[in-house]
Amino acid sequence: MEGQFLIYGLIGIAILFLVTKLLKWPIKILINGIVGVIILYVVNFIIAKLNLLGINLNFSLAINPITALIAGFFGVPGVIVLIIIGALL
Repeated sequence: MEGQFLIYGLIGIAILFLVTKLLKWPIKILINGIVGVIILYVVNFIIAKLNLLGINLNFSLAINPITALIAGFFGVPGVIVLIIIGALL
């Protein structure tokens, strides 16, 4: 009887481990997207409101899911690349 509880406990721990591993990636992507949106809003505020580039060069960054994920995954270097790509296009 005690052997069954041990086996069930180990199976339960293994299932819990697998479920947490499976949910780790979607939650990480969601958090990176949220962080990316926040970074892009801050950069757009700096560009547009503080007149560093915005009004003089008529430049702004689009805030959409792709740019938010790029900014979330890569942080400030990703935003710099987005600014360079936006300036070239």
